[in-house]
Amino acid sequence: MNELLTIAAPDLLDKRREWLESLRDERRLSANTLDAYERDSRQFLSFLTGHLGGPARIADIHTLRTGDLRAFLAFRRRQGAGARSLGRHLAGLRSFLRYLERQGLVNAAAAGAIRAPKQPKSLPKPLTDRQAIAVVAAETQLHDEPWIAARDAAVLTLLYGCGLRISEALGLRPTDVQPGDTVLRVTGKGGKTRIVPLLHLVIEAVETYRTLCPYVLAPDAALFRGARGGPLQPAIIQRGMQKLRGAFGLPETATPHALRHSFATHLLAGGGDLRTIQELLGHASLSTTQIYTGVDSARLLDVYDRAHPRA
Repeated sequence: MNELLTIAAPDLLDKRREWLESLRDERRLSANTLDAYERDSRQFLSFLTGHLGGPARIADIHTLRTGDLRAFLAFRRRQGAGARSLGRHLAGLRSFLRYLERQGLVNAAAAGAIRAPKQPKSLPKPLTDRQAIAVVAAETQLHDEPWIAARDAAVLTLLYGCGLRISEALGLRPTDVQPGDTVLRVTGKGGKTRIVPLLHLVIEAVETYRTLCPYVLAPDAALFRGARGGPLQPAIIQRGMQKLRGAFGLPETATPHALRHSFATHLLAGGGDLRTIQELLGHASLSTTQIYTGVDSARLLDVYDRAHPRA
């Protein structure tokens, strides 16, 4: 956990190591998140060395004030950290201090009193309708094996045609999509189930894959399989989309998830109402769906700038 690179008293280093191990073993945070928290806490303890005039001890953490934590965030901002990084810094520090507080070692009230930096709103980056139609077509998939090309096309068609997350598409079972079905029951985040209409082209893409797939698709197993027969992994679809970006000259934002954004944006542009799109996407809050109005407004302004004679 890079203790040798971290300046702090031994008692605090020990607790920091225990905290990181608990995040890994008990909360099972991703490796990327763990690396970020390790790095953020190391930077914080290094800052405290200069701020306090020596390596920080648990006793020093106990007496930290809100102003000390704000000083660290200001220090990181001067080093070029943006709002997202500062928000992550604060989240990691709160986690660490609360861990120490549960053991009766410190009071974490100072961290709780700081408001997280306001995060910049970034609009989703959908594909155009022509780009989306092109990348989901079976004939454009860059695979020599016909069944793999059909598989990737079916997955991408589910993302664009039904607005699924990639995890939702890869979590489907063979019985979830059948010829003649008109709706698809999807289990999304938090175990919430929603129902989305099944377009004929979606069923057709899935059936083409099912016909060509060389593996027996048991009802209780994964619908989409990898080259060796195991459940298909998201990274495979992401790499396939990366190849399509190169072939079609698409931007880096053209990811599998961008097809879900495209689904919502194109529905809104076609007259769909926000409440319905919210239900189709499985958003818990309408405010999450409203971000697509910004995408559509940006698209309309772009058309205006290019087409209006007085623009």
